[in-house]
Amino acid sequence: MKTCKTCWSRRDFLFRSGGGISGLALAHLLNQDKLLADEIVNSAACEAKAIGFNPYAPKPTHFKPRATAVISLFMSGGVSHVDTFDPKPALTKYAGQPLDGKVAGDVIVRQGHPGPLMPSPFQFKKYGRSGIEVSDLFPNIGGHVDEIAFVRSVFGQSNDHVQATYEMQTGQVRMGFPSLGSWVTYGLGSENASLPAYVVIQDGRGGPLGGVNDWSSGFIPASYQGTLFRSTGDPIVDLKPPSGTVSEAQQRARLDLLAKLNELDMQQYPGNSDLAARISSYELAYRMQSCAPDALDITKESEATRKLYGLDDKITEPFGRQCLMARRLVEHGVRFVQLFHGGMGNQNTDTWDAHGDVKANHSQHAAESDRPIAGLLTDLKSRGLLESTLIIWHGEFGRMPISQRGVGRDHNPGAMTVWMAGAGIKGGQAIGASDEFGYKAEQQPTSYHDLHATILHLLGIDHKKLTYRFNGRDMRLTDVYGVPIPQIVA
Repeated sequence: MKTCKTCWSRRDFLFRSGGGISGLALAHLLNQDKLLADEIVNSAACEAKAIGFNPYAPKPTHFKPRATAVISLFMSGGVSHVDTFDPKPALTKYAGQPLDGKVAGDVIVRQGHPGPLMPSPFQFKKYGRSGIEVSDLFPNIGGHVDEIAFVRSVFGQSNDHVQATYEMQTGQVRMGFPSLGSWVTYGLGSENASLPAYVVIQDGRGGPLGGVNDWSSGFIPASYQGTLFRSTGDPIVDLKPPSGTVSEAQQRARLDLLAKLNELDMQQYPGNSDLAARISSYELAYRMQSCAPDALDITKESEATRKLYGLDDKITEPFGRQCLMARRLVEHGVRFVQLFHGGMGNQNTDTWDAHGDVKANHSQHAAESDRPIAGLLTDLKSRGLLESTLIIWHGEFGRMPISQRGVGRDHNPGAMTVWMAGAGIKGGQAIGASDEFGYKAEQQPTSYHDLHATILHLLGIDHKKLTYRFNGRDMRLTDVYGVPIPQIVA
């Protein structure tokens, strides 16, 4: 009897059936196939020791690192640098005048006829011993300027949200490339084999612009892609089997069978990274069943800590919860935590995309994020974690110095401000500068590749040596570009 090409063998059927059961993991760890870890120790503290194949096993750095973990605070939608961390008195001086002729190059606008120069509706104030000026949108972050390095000359390649987000996350404006977090975990592994090395927590209003491609592993093994956690409810959907549906003995039997079938496939298709990633994900899921809920249980925090992050206020509570979860994850050895503020509900109100009214939009989102971010910096410092944790605040691009319909601002990839703290970085400094109107990066222009090279350097990685062979080429996060920012890595 002929077998049709679309029919499954019994082995395929069993494999696919087992692979589709949510929350299943390899319960006993195999040594003979050298694919899985073989021992879990100190499970109460959610720590694991792995030998054999383990994609998250710690790896040596190229040189002594300044940081061992990263918390990325991504402000989705495009924050206006000239209204937050890059004051421009010239916007007031020349208010109402056209930008044309005042800067070199053409004025790039996306929507409608360009309006005149528009002064910031916010006031700037000097903070700290350094006297760095910060908008009154961020009084709490302003109190930390002596711990922060502001890079005021960052520029990108695209004025489209999705492409610009890809560039900031992956170094390329096209989808399909590994994200920064994936490169970091591929290069360094994790300090805790019971939690993902790379965790993503998105805004409750919806996913970020660009979606899952923002934390994709691209062409490197799927083990290194980001794992999405929820900030409310169960952090991971369907992590555990429904109560009473599968006994422990039944689950063990299923997993034993699945392990044998996977072993057969690995023998038939050696080097199959997707299968290896699937096997390691089952193992990780098994460990996470007890570890993840404990790591993310913010009810264990004191009332003072919860208040520090703004969990006592309905405006600051959502992002405060994300920031507190990030601190707990870093404490538990997670290597890279990506937080997204702003989600795709109503894009012009639920993200920083201030086309309609920059004052209303930025006032809302700064009120949601200022106190939680300041609380995160304070908490990390008090626990001795700030020196070993890199905090980076960024978005996909800045905004135009000219008005859009009189009160809004359009996208501007030519200039934006990114800031970093922790990792032994010298704070209280403003690096580079945009022109007097904030239209283009002018002094020490800093590309996204330069930012990525800097982040990797702080983690002890030479960005030129972190490569992955793909399509006959040694690919890297920074492509053929990138120079670490000297004032940051000094």
